[in-house]
Amino acid sequence: MIKYILRCKNIHEFESWFSDSNEFDKLKKKNFISCIICGSQDIEKSIMSPRIINNSNNKNQLEEKKYSRIKKDLSKLRQFIETNFENVGDKFHSSVRSIYYDKKKNKNKNIYGTTTEKERKELEEEGIAISTVPWVEKEN
Repeated sequence: MIKYILRCKNIHEFESWFSDSNEFDKLKKKNFISCIICGSQDIEKSIMSPRIINNSNNKNQLEEKKYSRIKKDLSKLRQFIETNFENVGDKFHSSVRSIYYDKKKNKNKNIYGTTTEKERKELEEEGIAISTVPWVEKEN
């Protein structure tokens, strides 16, 4: 959409919107444009300053949308984990070892919980792969 200031032969000015810059010319040729004050069809476009968009404001809006989408996805992931995994809390490191070393008994057991950086490194050194998931707070 584009907005023009239009001026008739009697120097009346008014604004009008068009789908693109060529639309004014098409409508004028068919005599579909007339002055809203006097009805004259002798209309010309006036010079109009372009609308300046604040890029920093747009960037902020895009960042907010991106952040909101990521937060929504992480919230869905949290809900999935809470529904399908057992919360072992701060016993995560010992529980994951139990599952890892006793594969027959705990073959399909899914757990989640918390661990310290030291415990995480110990598990890694033992060859036990674990994943960290950013835990988004639940909405009120």
